[in-house]
Amino acid sequence: MKKSIKKNYIYNLAYQILVLIVPLITTPYISRVLGAGEVGRVSYAESIVTYFAIFATPGVAILGQREVSYHQDDIEKRSEVFWSIKFLEIITAAAVIGVYGIFSGFRKDSAIYYAMTFTLLSTMIDVSWFFQGMEEFGKIILRNCVIRFINVVYILCFIKTQDDTIKYVLGTCGFSFLANASLWGYIPKYVKAPKIDKLKPFAYASTAFLLFIPTIATRVYTVLDKTMIGVITADNFQNGYYDYAMRISKIVLSVVTALGTVMIPRIGYHFNRNEKSQIEYLMYKSYRAVLLIGIPLCLGLAFVSDNFVPWFFGPGNEEVAVLLKILAWLIIIIGLSTVTGTQYMIPTQKQNWFTFSVCVGAVVNFTLNLFMIARFQSYGAAVASVVAECAVTTVQFIVVRDEISFLRVLRGGWKYALSGVVMSFCIYPFCKNLSSSFLHTMLIVCVGVLAYGFSIILFRDEFVLEILKGLMSNFKKYL
Repeated sequence: MKKSIKKNYIYNLAYQILVLIVPLITTPYISRVLGAGEVGRVSYAESIVTYFAIFATPGVAILGQREVSYHQDDIEKRSEVFWSIKFLEIITAAAVIGVYGIFSGFRKDSAIYYAMTFTLLSTMIDVSWFFQGMEEFGKIILRNCVIRFINVVYILCFIKTQDDTIKYVLGTCGFSFLANASLWGYIPKYVKAPKIDKLKPFAYASTAFLLFIPTIATRVYTVLDKTMIGVITADNFQNGYYDYAMRISKIVLSVVTALGTVMIPRIGYHFNRNEKSQIEYLMYKSYRAVLLIGIPLCLGLAFVSDNFVPWFFGPGNEEVAVLLKILAWLIIIIGLSTVTGTQYMIPTQKQNWFTFSVCVGAVVNFTLNLFMIARFQSYGAAVASVVAECAVTTVQFIVVRDEISFLRVLRGGWKYALSGVVMSFCIYPFCKNLSSSFLHTMLIVCVGVLAYGFSIILFRDEFVLEILKGLMSNFKKYL
């Protein structure tokens, strides 16, 4: 296999850095122009549309990525797999879009819901799962970078007042549609034209359904918070605060999960060839990477939130800082569950147990939300999310205990935890005494990076030294 994990990771990491930078421009601008109320209204509508998007492509993305990764070296088989799965996706998506069109007509904010039809159309034509299965991440990332840049320009040029909410939704959803459409230009290079007699879309339906259950459970309980906040509190501002905090935590989390996205097809490739030693090697490396990056990001976000939120979101959004302190723990928890669940259990056909773990999380999340949102509003939803993700991660480690040692994972991360504590002590005085500003936040971040990096080097962690050695070796090639 000629694809490079390092190169794909760099591609993906570079894109995640872009994902970090773009909201630094758009989020404070949107929060000031539209306000928390309008953002909450859009956020609530997005949570409803997400349910339709789930049913539009039931388990197809995961199934497609996995099946394509099994047949990377066989163009005949992967062509058959691609077209069969794609036709299945088009059939289900078209049916859901029809139902959604009727549903939108009965909504109070029908204009917003109609504008979000592009989200479902975008889902229907999406083929990014094929390129992920082929480990061709460069094409996906190039497309996403260009579209994100255009979207930023659009927002800054055309979103000027609270009356521009519909234009904001149309732009965000419309550019997503264009991004997915653009990938079709690469398809003829990788697959042959469809042969009608070879198409078996419904042959994959049962497997797609099995993979659909964890997909729906995951998607439902990740948007359930916003839906229940809207229903129980009837307060768009609470939904707006929660949406702000969740977006920031997920943006930071995406840096941690960037490697997992790259590793899924590679694990599938080795599993199809029964190369267990390679899978074990890659899995423990992935856990180390998650802890190495996730621990400082988690602690750093929690500590810097008080300084960051006022200048980033503007006055009146102080509750977001408290929410970030709670949601920051998702960075480590979801990072670990991504490696165990999505990266390992799905490619190795343990989807039934993966489904069970996610369903446990959904039940825990829903149950806690019923009691905690009414009393603590968005704070209660944040705590419920963290506890639910802990439940998911715990169940997954119990299920794979014969293949993956949780104690070995912990032993691999104790140096990162201690370094995180050192970093926290170093940045705490700055967080407590500095006023809220962009420069002060950057100062805190720089102090944290230096403190954590220095501590890790002092510990002489072999994983970090291996990374540094590789970087130095590559650097010398260019001298």
